[in-house]
Amino acid sequence: MRQFGNWLYNTFWANWMRRGATLLGLAAAGVLLWVFLPPIGEPDSCARGVEKHGGECIGVNGTGYDFGTPEIAAVARAIAKENEEFVGDKPHVTVAMMLPLQPDIAAERAQLRSEIQGAYLAQYRANREENTPLLRLVLANPGDAYGQQARVVDQLGDMAADKRDNLRAVTGFNLSLDATGRAITRLTNDLHIPVLASRVSADDFANPEKSTGKDPFPGLARIIPTNRQQADALASFHRGLKDEDTVLVKDTRPHDIYNDSLAKAFGRDEKGPPGPKDQPFRSPSITDPGETGNDFTLIAQNICQSSARYVYFAGRPVHLRLFALKLADVQCSGKKYTIVSGSGSATLERYLSDDDWAKLRGGGKEPAITVQYAAPGHPQAWNKELSGKDTAKARPAHFTEPQEEMDKLRALIEKRTAGDIGPVRLEDSRTMLVHDGVRTVARAVVLSNARTKGTVPPLNRVSDMWQRLEAVNRVRGTSGWICLTNAGNAYDKPVAVVQLNPRIKKLEFVGIGWPLGRPQPQDCRVPSGAG
Repeated sequence: MRQFGNWLYNTFWANWMRRGATLLGLAAAGVLLWVFLPPIGEPDSCARGVEKHGGECIGVNGTGYDFGTPEIAAVARAIAKENEEFVGDKPHVTVAMMLPLQPDIAAERAQLRSEIQGAYLAQYRANREENTPLLRLVLANPGDAYGQQARVVDQLGDMAADKRDNLRAVTGFNLSLDATGRAITRLTNDLHIPVLASRVSADDFANPEKSTGKDPFPGLARIIPTNRQQADALASFHRGLKDEDTVLVKDTRPHDIYNDSLAKAFGRDEKGPPGPKDQPFRSPSITDPGETGNDFTLIAQNICQSSARYVYFAGRPVHLRLFALKLADVQCSGKKYTIVSGSGSATLERYLSDDDWAKLRGGGKEPAITVQYAAPGHPQAWNKELSGKDTAKARPAHFTEPQEEMDKLRALIEKRTAGDIGPVRLEDSRTMLVHDGVRTVARAVVLSNARTKGTVPPLNRVSDMWQRLEAVNRVRGTSGWICLTNAGNAYDKPVAVVQLNPRIKKLEFVGIGWPLGRPQPQDCRVPSGAG
């Protein structure tokens, strides 16, 4: 041992030259370890602002990172180009698009692309059509089912306080879950960041119109009709249905606020003789069918023996698809069914194979199963509503203005003016609605700077503008007029009733439903006590 110590001393420390060489060698080794090895106990970096936690890349990025989801790579690059080349160091506000960005299922990756495309196209338009400050768009990944939202909310809070970022609104929110609610609660209550919910439809995520105290989500606005409003619009569209004509099939899985809210909204009004009892089932998760197929077969057999012709379905698209197929399988003496669901079904067609379409068609002249749902919008809605109507009275502004917006959006996509963002499909309404949501944020930012154009408004000034978005300041959306109540909710927003046509294997527009049973008032003036 003593000999080894002498060797170390003589080799590395015997004179000043050897000491210097030893110190330089140690310093070089330290640099190499620092560069090539991650710090012990710290997470790996996925990209700027994004770290790996629990196998997911969690965080906020606007420099083109696609979060390992190839479907969004092109539009993520387009966002980065807009942020860097058009916005740059000019006066700007940041808008964060918060939603799970690493889905496992192909259909969900496609719908994710649609949503981000809508946000980008709105950013592109706002930066060229509105007054400054410009919009910088970033993507925020809270993890699967918003499971790691707390980390991202922390980041967004820092960005709101940072004068280089100037985060002034968070939008997105495509799943009505408990974790989503926790994120919105912290953003609005603790951090006072304005939130524009474009996709969550659960009634639980809305401020009450007749509040007697503190709003649960101060600074929240939403542009999609709630599940209750969607159900009212469908009821108005399907006038005359009696309780005996309908049955409710509902998912009772805990913590899924969308399912709970939709089941309550579909509660029947008991007109006429009582119909069959509700048919509950319990799924294991949003995207896992589990053993629900066995339940659906038994439920379908029971429905077959009832008088019901319309089936209200409170559940997610994966389970809706399976239920429709099981109902089609049951031999039921030629009975035809219409399954009615909410806006969460907007991408159901992407889950259907050729064999699925064939089963829904059945063997008769008419499809065995028609799946119909309330969509936030449809690209053909305004064309069809206005078709053949030449008089001013027959062409009201609540149809013509959304049509003009739809034409502008379609031209932007078809001419590829905004660059390569991947294939765009408007039929599922996601691109349209998220586009309208970011346009709503842009409008609020512009109004908040009515006197001092170009400056960055404070957070509360942006959320204060939600109440001003009506009448002359309404947002002319592709999905319809957006006019907000004092609680921040969309007033009598139209619902596009759409259905899957098994004959042509496409989604088709059926008609417009209004939550209040009548169109919005002239110029979208919100009356007192609206809600």
